[in-house]
Amino acid sequence: LLVSKDFGKHLLEVEDLLQKHGLLEADISAQTERVQALNAAALKFSELEGYQPCDPQIICNRVNHVQTCLEELGEMAGKRRKELEDSRQLWAFFQEMEEAEAWIREKEQILAAKTCGRDLSSVLTLTSKHKSMLGELGSRRALLHQTMKRGEQILAKKRFSPGGIQEKIREVRLRWKKLEEVTGLHQQRLQEALNFFQFSAETDDLVAWLQDTYRIVSSDDFGHDDHSTQALLRKHRAVVEEVEKHRAAVVALRKQLALLAPEHRQGVDVQIRVVEVEQLYGEVAEVAVLRQQWLQDALAVYRMFSEVHACEVWVDEKEQWLEKMEVPEELDEVEVVQHRFESLDQEMNSVMGRILDVNQVVQQLVEGGHPSSEEVRACQDHLNSRWNRVVELVEHKKDQLSSVLKIQNYLLEC
Repeated sequence: LLVSKDFGKHLLEVEDLLQKHGLLEADISAQTERVQALNAAALKFSELEGYQPCDPQIICNRVNHVQTCLEELGEMAGKRRKELEDSRQLWAFFQEMEEAEAWIREKEQILAAKTCGRDLSSVLTLTSKHKSMLGELGSRRALLHQTMKRGEQILAKKRFSPGGIQEKIREVRLRWKKLEEVTGLHQQRLQEALNFFQFSAETDDLVAWLQDTYRIVSSDDFGHDDHSTQALLRKHRAVVEEVEKHRAAVVALRKQLALLAPEHRQGVDVQIRVVEVEQLYGEVAEVAVLRQQWLQDALAVYRMFSEVHACEVWVDEKEQWLEKMEVPEELDEVEVVQHRFESLDQEMNSVMGRILDVNQVVQQLVEGGHPSSEEVRACQDHLNSRWNRVVELVEHKKDQLSSVLKIQNYLLEC
């Protein structure tokens, strides 16, 4: 049993042989105690005095022979255990290498069947799974390195024929290298797909924002009075600032497109999409400028109407006063009225300045093609005509006062 050259043809068989060898070693250990007891008992016969049933030298030789055979048996058992353990190490190496090959084949099939996703969500899911596989790959790499190191140690011992070890290490190392290359390539494709779908998502978000903003800046609500128009203008200025902030994002689209993988950036759809975004942004910016001008014109109109109303209130008041005023015949009363006209002249100079400002605003609105030009022009004409009416009344009353003063002065001289 101990000189057998059967060291097993696979790991399970070696494990079985080791188990049997362990039983044999236990049997040897038990026989060793028995032999030692028998030898001790036999040696007593060699020490007897007087009658000796056997030559003491024969007894000693026999004891030594049995002890030597027992020691040789123990050495043979130790040698076979070492050989069986080496065989187990060899077949464990081959089994671990086969398991590594099976694992590599499994991952190769998974990577060959994997796609890169159809949208951002699926790409993110695949990327997460790929990161998990990379962690598994790292753990497996460390185990495979240890297995190959044990294989090289077996080669160094040269106890068994190392014919298949070196070939197996070379084969698995090549397959592992190919797996890492395929893994790296798939990771690169996932990253490229992630970049593309992130670019598409950001572009879609930008388009949605531009479309919403276009609806805002193209509104035909310009307010109904000075206060509401000012509020709209403040909101619009905030929108214009946001439009300007998004200019950098629109400009960056071309640079982001250039960084995509060729299969993504050369697509007709994505290039058309970028052009559409640029055109939409241009339209939004242009309409925003127009709306700001329209709001400013509307504000100018409402302020002009307010100023016209204030001037007309003054004109109404003075017109009624002038029409009802009777030129007095007494000198004292004439002088009082004359002082009133002096104050009126100062008021008229002030109102005249406001009316000139109104005329200037109307001229700017008309020249700018304001949609309410006819209404504004009519309002201007009405105010100017009423102003001229007041001026005529003032001049008429002044002439009457001048005539009365001349008569009173003539009478005083007489």
